[in-house]
Amino acid sequence: MDTAYIFSILQELIYILVVFGFFLGYAIFRGRQAIINLITGLYLALLISLEFPYYDILLSQATTAHSQSIVKLILFAIFTLLTTILVTRIMPDEYREKKIESIFKKILLAMAGTILITVFSFHVLPVTEFLTPGTPIQSLFAPAQYFFWWLLAPLLVLYLN
Repeated sequence: MDTAYIFSILQELIYILVVFGFFLGYAIFRGRQAIINLITGLYLALLISLEFPYYDILLSQATTAHSQSIVKLILFAIFTLLTTILVTRIMPDEYREKKIESIFKKILLAMAGTILITVFSFHVLPVTEFLTPGTPIQSLFAPAQYFFWWLLAPLLVLYLN
């Protein structure tokens, strides 16, 4: 193992830990229902982004693969924000709890959100443009035959929550 390989593994681990930290912080400060709404919004954003017909028009302005990746990420973030707002307006705000109350469930939901973002990163979003291919984390999340099962895992967490 050379230093570049170790650096790429550390880079991906930091990426996963930052995403997990975001979801856990969001769950602690906003509550369980808010993270459930966000996870549901992520699923809806995935559906919209997969069938969005105007990528060609938006990406025609971007000249490099790096700038095209940034445009796709920003667009997915907008879809996620809009669908999460929609789900928040529809769903009841039933969990009135303290910040640390039911922390185990919040950790599970944060893990579910992290899995969802990681799977989206390797299959739908162009995050692999910024990461080095061939690391063990990518071998866990990147194979196409695992995509369905990784999409199913957060739904099971939502069901059990």
